[in-house]
Amino acid sequence: MSAYAIGHLRNVTMGPEIVAYLRGIDSTLEPFDGRFIIHGGKVDVLEGSWSGDLIVIAFPRLDLARAWYDSAAYQELASLRRGHSEGEVIIMDGVPDTHRATDILAA
Repeated sequence: MSAYAIGHLRNVTMGPEIVAYLRGIDSTLEPFDGRFIIHGGKVDVLEGSWSGDLIVIAFPRLDLARAWYDSAAYQELASLRRGHSEGEVIIMDGVPDTHRATDILAA
């Protein structure tokens, strides 16, 4: 089942460190079959309020998402991001194609 690394970043200070982060992250994803499916962009807020940027990276499995995040290559870059932005980063499993909203009632 697919898994996702999700970041909600705010107050990103664009400069040499963030540029280095952006230039380096793709190569950290390759060994874990990770790929961006959302990387910032215009948000059309339908309810509530929103600030910042949403980033979603897809992986084939949760263990690959965790291995990517924990990898030395990514952690070296992550320090650049952490020093020049605020936000949260999570990983989580996706749901199967057959998932229906009521499936969570059985859990």
